[in-house]
Amino acid sequence: MEKINRPISGFAILLLCLALLVMAAFFIINGSRSDMAGYNIIGAICILAFVFFIKGLMIVNPNHARVLTFFGKYVGTVKANGLLWINPFFNSYRISLRSQNLEGSPLKVNDKMGNPIMISVILVWKVKDTFKATFEVDKYENFIEIQTDSAVRKLAASYPYDHFEDERASITLSTDFDEINRSLEREIAERLVIAGIEVVEARISHLAYAPEIAHSMLKRQQASAVVAARNKIVEGAVGMVESALHLLSSKGIIDLDEDKKAAMVSNLMVVLCSESEVHPVVNTGTLYA
Repeated sequence: MEKINRPISGFAILLLCLALLVMAAFFIINGSRSDMAGYNIIGAICILAFVFFIKGLMIVNPNHARVLTFFGKYVGTVKANGLLWINPFFNSYRISLRSQNLEGSPLKVNDKMGNPIMISVILVWKVKDTFKATFEVDKYENFIEIQTDSAVRKLAASYPYDHFEDERASITLSTDFDEINRSLEREIAERLVIAGIEVVEARISHLAYAPEIAHSMLKRQQASAVVAARNKIVEGAVGMVESALHLLSSKGIIDLDEDKKAAMVSNLMVVLCSESEVHPVVNTGTLYA
């Protein structure tokens, strides 16, 4: 479990190191005289003290931390910024606390209906627990990448690509982006908690059918769109024919028997539903000619 280590300011130690360095130079220079031979020992002690204190100085930049160990034992994490001084016998490991992006490469996976699709995600993450990130997993960056790919594969297998394959599906990959992204965030967060990683955001960046079936799926979607459009046209045409017959009857313009009504309905439907231009035929005789 992460615990915070609060080292002392390094500026006072830096001044002490400079003073020790000046003292060492003074004693060594003057130690060359025969009557001041003992100065060499004092100068050597000053140099050793300088090396000891200077080794404990470290700089921690904003949104960075240092994980400290003492002969293999975790002793704390330094999150304070600036020039600091720690026990020179501590080992420190730099770790970034900044938000970072992971743009996954497109993966070829199967959706819930078994269709091959291409999917990729963008993950925004940052280290929340430095102890777990350093000691619970090996190379947490690689761990994040592998677990993200695994979460994406599981997500894709849980939902159909669209409603064409599963009309009863309440959530699909291609339409319910908000719900899919929330599910993706939860899935990745559950996998990365062991590494002390916080998921800031996870979004699908690319989604498409695999190349080998993309053309067939496009034709199917086009056919469905055409059928839906024709249904709408026929529905409108029926309403227009009904309105025309009602107006003709209510205004007493012409009295049609059932056969002529059927012929009129047939002609109107052809005119209204035809995709090409209709060429009228002028009847110069009677209606029954």
